[in-house]
Amino acid sequence: MSDTSVVVIGTFDGVHKGHQVLLNRAKEIAAGRSIIALTFDPHPTTIFAPTKVPTALTTLADRVELLKIHNADQVAVLKFNEKFAAMSPEDFVASVLVAQLHASTVIVGKNFTYGHKAAGNIESLIKSGQEHNFTVDVQELKADSAVISSSRIRSLVVEGKVEEARSLLSRPHRLDGVVVHGEKRGREIGYPTANLGKIEGQTIPADGVYAGWLTVGINFWPAAISIGTNPTFEGARGRQVEAYALDQEGLDLYDKNASIEFGWYLRPTLKFDSLDELLVQMKKDCDQARELTEK
Repeated sequence: MSDTSVVVIGTFDGVHKGHQVLLNRAKEIAAGRSIIALTFDPHPTTIFAPTKVPTALTTLADRVELLKIHNADQVAVLKFNEKFAAMSPEDFVASVLVAQLHASTVIVGKNFTYGHKAAGNIESLIKSGQEHNFTVDVQELKADSAVISSSRIRSLVVEGKVEEARSLLSRPHRLDGVVVHGEKRGREIGYPTANLGKIEGQTIPADGVYAGWLTVGINFWPAAISIGTNPTFEGARGRQVEAYALDQEGLDLYDKNASIEFGWYLRPTLKFDSLDELLVQMKKDCDQARELTEK
């Protein structure tokens, strides 16, 4: 094994098909070298534009796991803080890429910038590579001729277009949280739902009803998912993300870590005139979700 590495750099939010181009390229050329994915946390905008920090497509734990699934042997997470943001491009190369990560090849997307005020770019990186004896491999983050970006996928999710998002991510969009106590109304009407809490900062799809999956521990169930404020019932409440595990009874999921994955958008959130009308529709939603998730 060579003691040098192929370093793939990016924020990698979502580890989408565009990011996978970089990671697949690393595998193609690694030839025994270890592949290190270098990523940043929190998102760089936290420092540069704190009021414009985008919601995350993946939690940091998911991102690390996905980078490993997609060819990274190791993941280095750099804490993105004021001190790091102030580092000159030359210092970033010398102290991080060369001294710490022993890079012999660096793979980046074609819009990559680095160092204080993003002063470093592809040209300066290639120049530094000549000084420090590493090569630079620049890839376009494309699949099927369209450029793929985290912001494009984020917009799709927020609009409820979870099928398009799934195709660009190469997997369903997912929220990770903890099952919290809701109003227990689902239980009363025969559809006990897991109400997902602790999802702040994640990208929540548009209000509506979806088909997808609920994972708690080793259990993975097809689910009908509702996002919204339950307008059929009296009173004001915040947006809730709830999943009903199809055909499961007597589950006690409170306080457990859970993930909800979004496969298909079924319909908008509607206000029904009566509970009976709502129940008729919920049965239809569950039948549709069952059919889709069984494919």
